[in-house]
This record gives sequence, C-alpha cells and structure tokens, in this order.
Amino acid sequence: NIGVPLGHTLIALESCINGLNKLVINEIKIAEDLENNWAVVAEAIQTILRREGFEKPYEALKELTRKNEKISKESVHAFIDAIPVEEKIKNELKLISPHNYLGIQLVK
Repeated sequence: NIGVPLGHTLIALESCINGLNKLVINEIKIAEDLENNWAVVAEAIQTILRREGFEKPYEALKELTRKNEKISKESVHAFIDAIPVEEKIKNELKLISPHNYLGIQLVK
C-alpha cells in the first residue's frame, strides 16, 4: 500500500511550501553581501580567459583570490587591466559583477 507514504509526502510538501511562503527576502542585505564579495566573479573571468586561450587562467586568478585581502570591484578591475588580453575582452570582463553573474551565465 503506497497511499499512506504518498499522503505523508503530500502533507510534507504542502508544509514546505507554506513555510517558504512565510519567508521575507531582504534584498538590500543580499545586494550588500554581493557587493562585498567580488570573489564570486572569479569563475566567470576564468571561463572567459579560457575561451580566449589565455594560458593558466586559474593560476592567474589564484594570485588575486588567495590573498588575505578583501576582493573588491577595484581589485578585480585592476587585475583585469593588468592581464595581456585585447581591450574588448577587458571590457567584457568588466561587465561581470556579483549582481549579474549566476554561476552559469551572465544575466542580460
């Protein structure tokens, strides 16, 4: 008899949905946390550098992300300015921010 387990599953799912509907999203705090964590864009930068044939992008970014310093927009942009790639690639990289990068693709 699978009716009882399915019934319990349905009750559990409805309870989860009710709980999720009670959540209040603090968008200001989320935006603040993202602005204070520019390390999250390292993956996107690495992926674009790989696409462009940049040698050892992981190692280059490791120099930026493994320091005991806060990674800011300014430090990421300074890193981008220092790498030997075309200006259009630098401009593309500078468009990436924690606010528009989801880990899969840029939100346009």
